Amino acid sequence: MKKLFTLAATLLAGFTLAACSSTSSSSSQSTLEKIKEKGTLVVATSPDYAPFEFQTLVDGKNEVVGADIMLAQKIADELGVKLEVSAMSFDNVLNSVQSGKADIAIAGLSYSEERAKVFDFSESYYQIADVLLVKKENAETISSVDALAGKSLAVQKGSTQETYAKEKMADAKIISLTQMGEAVNELKTGKVEAVLMDSPVAAGYVSQNSDLAIASAQFPTIDENSKVIALPKGSADLKTEIDKVIAEVKASGEFDTFLEKAATYTAVE
Repeated sequence: MKKLFTLAATLLAGFTLAACSSTSSSSSQSTLEKIKEKGTLVVATSPDYAPFEFQTLVDGKNEVVGADIMLAQKIADELGVKLEVSAMSFDNVLNSVQSGKADIAIAGLSYSEERAKVFDFSESYYQIADVLLVKKENAETISSVDALAGKSLAVQKGSTQETYAKEKMADAKIISLTQMGEAVNELKTGKVEAVLMDSPVAAGYVSQNSDLAIASAQFPTIDENSKVIALPKGSADLKTEIDKVIAEVKASGEFDTFLEKAATYTAVE
């Protein structure tokens, strides 16, 4: 019996050491190595932000498309892995990367110093300006931030526009909504006077809604207007590879081509 117990203890110790060794090996892998080992790049996105990412019908099925998705595919191709798009609400996109459910996040994300404390970010792949989407008849009258004092302003929950509005537009009534489409519907029905958003996104809504326009109010160009990709903290090797792709699409003007192609799709709400 003593011998059997000793043998069992020895086997258990061996299994424990093997498990520890496996765990140690796994934890020592870099983000890039993990992606290549599994053969898939999982990208978190919020498909309600045309032309960056949105849903459209392809052969009768909903598919996530957009300029960001084309960029994600190019990155996956460069890494030699398959692309897996994981769709969710915008306020869960960064959490998905932090929890390890997604490898990176591409969702029209903007850089901020606060976010940079928790995540690594790629170099900027596109520069935008913040604008106010309003009803067409109010485009000229809302010529400054002060014009929204006491009025309702919609922003997307979790966005840098939400942060900016709360810090710089405190005189307005800030309404944070999960979906951008919901914010635009609130504008069209008169429940809010304006929606603060990225300029290309606003332009897309204007092109499809004759009753909407971009207000003449101007906003400063800041770091938060730079579109970037979010990575887990400590992903230097993956960042290097992604930055190479970004440098290429910027130098060649390919990302502008992605935006042009995205504009040919019809968004499905």
